Amino acid sequence: MRRRVAILGSTGSIGTQALDVIAAHPERFTVVGLAAGMNVARLREQCAHFAPLIATSAQDGPDGLRRVAVESKPDIVLAATDGAVAFDAVLAAIERGTDVAVANKELIVAAGEVMLGAAARSGSRLLPVDSEHSALFQCLVGEDPSRVAALVVTASGGPFRTAGPAEIAQATLEQALAHPTWRMGTKNTIDSATLMNKGLEVIEASRLFGQPGEKVLIAVHPQSIAHGFVVFSDGSVKGQLCHPDMRVPIGYALSFPDRLSRPESPKGAIDPLYALGAQPGISHLRYEFERVDQEKFPCVRLAYQALARGGTAPAVLSAANEVAVRSFVEGKIRFGEIARIIESTLERVAHRDATLAQIREADAEARIMAAEFVEDIRCC
Repeated sequence: MRRRVAILGSTGSIGTQALDVIAAHPERFTVVGLAAGMNVARLREQCAHFAPLIATSAQDGPDGLRRVAVESKPDIVLAATDGAVAFDAVLAAIERGTDVAVANKELIVAAGEVMLGAAARSGSRLLPVDSEHSALFQCLVGEDPSRVAALVVTASGGPFRTAGPAEIAQATLEQALAHPTWRMGTKNTIDSATLMNKGLEVIEASRLFGQPGEKVLIAVHPQSIAHGFVVFSDGSVKGQLCHPDMRVPIGYALSFPDRLSRPESPKGAIDPLYALGAQPGISHLRYEFERVDQEKFPCVRLAYQALARGGTAPAVLSAANEVAVRSFVEGKIRFGEIARIIESTLERVAHRDATLAQIREADAEARIMAAEFVEDIRCC
């Protein structure tokens, strides 16, 4: 039987790539629900091709997301929206026992305790889609969690890996969007430039895999071929490698515990260097790994601090980051002021326990306070 798939965020980068995967395997999947943002024209095209039972857009609000996640009766929901807009819809799907492929960092960062608790009660599986968490997930299959010494997520380093602090502080929007490896939406690309994406991934990995923050590490790997490693108690290290292509982790999450065959896979002998990430025809391949400079990229330090504080602190971090990034994109603040706004918001918003109601309250307060900090900066 074909797996019934609902996609929240169908017109975004992850959503459209997921539909590419589904289109390549019509015998494996059927699309039963699509929820888009503001790109209604693209949603119409998707509906014409996939004929979902339910389709909604941002005009339908959170109720539209819930209808797609629950009323389309999917076997798996791909959560690929930005921010907190889909929290209620995803929680409803989890409580129904539906598997969720998680491509929304904020979902686990802000509300991970709630979502994972609900999944434990219902039997829903939360399957990671981020390339780094998919890598860790694949390395951990069949392993004893008590034998894990450390998890390592890799980072490309973004466009400012070799830049100095002064250059980074004054970076333009065009420079921040010039990612050397991945093609993502604006928010995720800016997060990659500040390395906040890695900070959020540390929190997400800690939540998903039940490891404390001090055991979740970051290694800069500019080739973006090795996506994650697990270090075990005996000194062994398992890693997952593949070309930087989001369709791989998307396909793994949608088909788990199976693996898909890619149409372009070679039928004859496999070139080992190509399989390990080299471009066709290249006779050599080198991997580089570096430590993260948290002085140059303070968002990483802030993420570890929020994780250690727990409760609603990660939700405050995520909400403040959204406001700061949007303000930078709109030209209201400089690139170097993104971290300053996040840190100030973390310091000022009251700490709460992580219930969904408290998370919503902290999220709203953080957005208001971060916006006030933005206006303070503009007035100075």
